[in-house]
This record gives sequence, C-alpha cells and structure tokens, in this order.
Amino acid sequence: MVAVIHSGKGFNRVLHYNEQKVNEGVAACLQGANYPKNASGLTLSQKLRRLEKLADQNEKTKVNCLHISLNFDPSEKFSDDRLREIAAAYMEKIGFGEQPYLLYRHDDSGHPHVHIVTTNIKANGKRIELHNLGKNVSEPARKEIEIAFGLLKAEDSQKRQQYDLNPVNVQKALYGKTATKRAITTVLNKVLKDYRFTSLPELNAVLRQYNVIADRGNPESRTYQNHGLTYSIIDGQGNKVGVPIKASDFYNQPTLKSLEAKFIVNDPLRQPHKGRVKHAIDWALLKNANPTLEGLVKALEKEGIATVIRRNDAGIIYGITYVDFQTRCVFNGSDLGKQYSAKAIQERCAAAGTGAAKMDREQSVTPGRSSGPGEDLMQHPLASLAGDLLRQEDISDLLPFELRRKKKKRKRL
Repeated sequence: MVAVIHSGKGFNRVLHYNEQKVNEGVAACLQGANYPKNASGLTLSQKLRRLEKLADQNEKTKVNCLHISLNFDPSEKFSDDRLREIAAAYMEKIGFGEQPYLLYRHDDSGHPHVHIVTTNIKANGKRIELHNLGKNVSEPARKEIEIAFGLLKAEDSQKRQQYDLNPVNVQKALYGKTATKRAITTVLNKVLKDYRFTSLPELNAVLRQYNVIADRGNPESRTYQNHGLTYSIIDGQGNKVGVPIKASDFYNQPTLKSLEAKFIVNDPLRQPHKGRVKHAIDWALLKNANPTLEGLVKALEKEGIATVIRRNDAGIIYGITYVDFQTRCVFNGSDLGKQYSAKAIQERCAAAGTGAAKMDREQSVTPGRSSGPGEDLMQHPLASLAGDLLRQEDISDLLPFELRRKKKKRKRL
C-alpha cells in the first residue's frame, strides 16, 4: 500500500473533485465516518458543512484540510467493506480515528485506490499536528496495515514498477473537457509530486513523456501577461489536441506561481544526482567510436534517461534536457556544465566522429602489415577499441573535456 498525503486550505475544491468523479461514474462515496447519517443519505452541502463547522473552531489555523489517497497493487481486489476496514485502521493509527472523514473509492486508474477527505481541527478547537505526518506517522502505520491485512508491501520493486505512470491515451481523452481534465490530473499528480525540475521547460520535458504540456501562450496573449498557465494533451508529433484547461481549474492548483515555488525547493534536492547523468553521457560518447546525437539518445534510454531535444521552426537545435527516471531529476544541459549543452554535445559528437575517421584512414595506409594472427586480430570486433587505446593522439578527441590534459610547453634553452 502507498499512502499519499496532501494538506491545504478549505474543503470546497477537494470535495468537488471527488464528487465530480462520482457524477462521472468513476467513483463512489463509500462512507461518511463520524457523520450523523450514512454516506448515501448525505448531500454535498451536509458533507461540506460538517468539516467546515470543525474548522471554524480554530480560525487561526489556515491549513485545515487533509486529502489522503491509499493506493493498492493492481493485483489486489477488495470489497467495499474491506476498503472501509483498511481506511478505518489507517485513520486510527495516524490519530484521525475520531475525526469526521469521507471515503471515496476511485475506479479511474489501473490500480485500486481510495481518497479520504478530513480535517485536522478537533471538536475542542485544537489542531492535530501535520508536520512530518507522512514520514513520522503515516509510514509506520502503512507498514503495520500491510502486515495486518496481508497487503503487498510498497517496497516491493515489482510493485513500484506497476505504479509507473503511463502516457495519456490521446484518443480516449478527445471526448471533451471532462476526460481531458481527468487524464491530465493523473499525470500532474504523479509528476509534480515525484520529479525535481527547476523551470517550465524542464517540467515540460517530463510532461511530454506522458503526452501532456504546460503552456503560457504567446507573450502578447492575455494568459501570458496575467502570469497564467494552461495544460493540454499532445499527440505523438507534439501537436495540442483536445481542450486546453486553465491551471486554476485543477483541484491541486498547479499554477505558475505554485510551480515557481517548487523550482526553488527542487534545485538543491537534485544536485546530488548530477553526477549520474554526466557520467552516463560521457560514457555513451566514449564507448562509441563514431557517436551521433541519435545514438546518444538511444544509449541514454538504456540507462533510464530520456533526452528531450528542442528545435526551432527551422529545425535548428537550441536546447537539450535530460530526464532521469531513476532519480526523478530533470536537468537542462547547460545546468550540468558547459560541455553538456546542446551546442557542446553536437560538437563532441562531431569531434569524436572526425577522430574515428582519421584513425580509419591511418590504419588503411599503414605499410608492411603482415598476414596471419596479427591481421586476424585487427579484424576482430574489438579491434577498434584496441586501436583507440593504443593511439593517444586520437583518443583525446573522444575524451570528455574535463578529462583532457593540457600539454606543457617545453622551454627553449
């Protein structure tokens, strides 16, 4: 089981999000715990008012809403009663057993999961501490529940792979705004939570992997001038399809202002992972005797790194971004160092190719080559690698810039 916790101000947006799913037929309200009526007998107004009445007991506390999702392995199938039991046990263990909460079962993704909406304000006006609730309270509770209910453990590597996000099915999302919004929301919930990016182009480098894009519009547009942002689904060619949706229309508010706050927080978190991407690029260029940009892209894919190349209308490359799916970090090329920028990468590919061609020409005109074992050795698939290692003047072209040594000038006597 995986528990995801979000806290916020007010209940309107979160409740409407879950109720909208119910209206669309992809969710059901299973329980109104600690409510005077069963969930089936509660109106939206009654659900909302019960939570707001408690929040009014402590007007100083602005963050008074808790939105939790409990996610299970795709192979696990539960009855509604079982889901109520798991949710009740979880809420009790994190200290919210006496709080009113609404339990929703969602059926709009590849794995079973429930959403819980509650408040951290008690009946006496005191608040339940939310600081480090996930790390210090939820995680131990989650592990105990996995054992008590026989659930698959979140640490299972196969289970983690099954939770990987799939790209939006463009055809299914073309039926209108509701389907589009639901598809984009699924992607945003995963990407904004898990990935470390520090600019809008870096965020889009990740979103493009899932057929979604964030757009500010043209500099002359009202959206751009008002610091606005919209999200759209894109097809395989990068063209927008469907209905663009304003960031403010999503319940988790992925506006440009909130993203800019994430940019600042994410930067120090991704720094320790720069070395992995740089090493992968250097090694991909070094081990290939005649590297190309396309070859580099394929080599990095094998290391779990996507390379997003940005071109202008004339087809000229002006930027490159690396998305590391292993560490969930995103880097613009120049952020890794000057030698990893789009221009430098193209130059390094060209330089390595020139060096390899020069070596081939020298080998083809070398006089006095004898036949026999020596000749067979040079025809071996590893011959080009051996040649690289034996020719110092040519291998310098293949080395990353930071590994090259400057030749010392000899002083004249």
